Amino acid sequence: MTDSAEDAKPTLLQFLQRQRDSVLSIVKGLEEEDWHRSVVPSGWTVAGFVAHLGNAERYWFQGVVAGTNVDLPWDEGLPPYDPKAAFSLDRPSTDVLAYYHDQCRRSDEIMGGTSLSAAPIGRHPRYEVSEVRWVVLHMIEETAAHSGHLEIARELLDGRTGLGLR
Repeated sequence: MTDSAEDAKPTLLQFLQRQRDSVLSIVKGLEEEDWHRSVVPSGWTVAGFVAHLGNAERYWFQGVVAGTNVDLPWDEGLPPYDPKAAFSLDRPSTDVLAYYHDQCRRSDEIMGGTSLSAAPIGRHPRYEVSEVRWVVLHMIEETAAHSGHLEIARELLDGRTGLGLR
């Protein structure tokens, strides 16, 4: 008998990858100064949101699913995470993209050997996460939401529209 969670795994991971690809499609070709210019009252920037998505990949897959929480050189000089603060960052877009790609790659490696129905090794302080499937669905939701934010920012920054993959 097959595990229905494992039957769904390729589809769920494809949906996650599609959202990641949409983020990358939206920011492709954006001028460097626009990566760091906020066009919304909240103060967030494109660089901040792409870094936030990298941090989310890292936190949920490495920290919660795999139970590891390793400091990276990326963390040096960054303030502690504050969910109420604007997502902004002054690092070059090439560094932000490299970080995001690396975190997505690490997430994929973890998921390559992890069942959706497995219990995560790590924990979240507010959410009771009973299986890895919840993390994958959350990351699809998180990435899709911020992809939409990035589409709006891109239009406000340089007038480009229709860059997402929907």
